[in-house]
Amino acid sequence: MDITDVRIFPVSGSSNLKAFASLTLEDSFVVRGIKVIEGKNGLFASMPDREWKGSYYDVCFPVTNTLREDIQEQVLNGFNRASEKTG
Repeated sequence: MDITDVRIFPVSGSSNLKAFASLTLEDSFVVRGIKVIEGKNGLFASMPDREWKGSYYDVCFPVTNTLREDIQEQVLNGFNRASEKTG
């Protein structure tokens, strides 16, 4: 499954949350609400989630590790490009 578009929306003033992202799969399906977060081990992309009964659950998520890694790479590359333009 190809990621055909990634859009980054930087967040200022937040400690761990660095940006929101949306991505398009195969020019056919859009996922909004992906978060770029600064964790203990660096940046990572977190899929959209919802709280239910005190726990957080992903609303949508990649089933394969290959797609998960591709999403991480594409979103973080997009974030780094956006940071270079604004920084």
